Amino acid sequence: MNTCDLCDLHEAQVRVLELPLRDYGGRIAFDGIVSTIKAYEDNALVREAVAEAGNGRVLVIDGGGSLRRAMLGDLLAAKAVENGWAGVIVFGAIRDSGAIGAMELGVKALGTCPRKTDKRGQGLRDVEVEFGGATIRPGEWLCADEDGVVLAHERLR
Repeated sequence: MNTCDLCDLHEAQVRVLELPLRDYGGRIAFDGIVSTIKAYEDNALVREAVAEAGNGRVLVIDGGGSLRRAMLGDLLAAKAVENGWAGVIVFGAIRDSGAIGAMELGVKALGTCPRKTDKRGQGLRDVEVEFGGATIRPGEWLCADEDGVVLAHERLR
C-alpha cells in the first residue's frame, strides 16, 4: 500500500507529515513501528538506538530542523541496516549521503551537512515529538514512500 492510497482509503485515520523531506536511502518505500529521539545537534542517542535490534522499526529523529550538524552518517546507517531497522526519518540533516544511498535502508531528511554532531549524551528517547504539522508518538505506525510520510495509531491496509 502506498501513502496516496492510505490517504484515500483512511483519510480520517492518517496524519501526513507536512515537510519537504528528501529521500537519501537505498530504499524509498518503507514502513514500521515508530521509535523516537528528540535531540538537538547531538546524535549520541541515535548511536544507542541503531545498536539495538530494530525489528523493522522506523527511527524518527527530531533534530529541531537543524541543518548545522548531521544526525545520521554512513556508520550509524550501516549499523541500522545490520540491526534490522526499516528506516530513519530526520527532522534535520544527514551526511555521507552517497554511501547511505547504496544501503538497503529508508532515509528521509531535510538535507545534508558534512559536519558531525557533538556527543554530549543529551536528548530524550521514545518521547512524543512534534514537527511537520504532526505529533509523532512511539509505538505508532509510519509508512513512507516517494510521495511522503503518513502516520496512524495502528498498521493500515
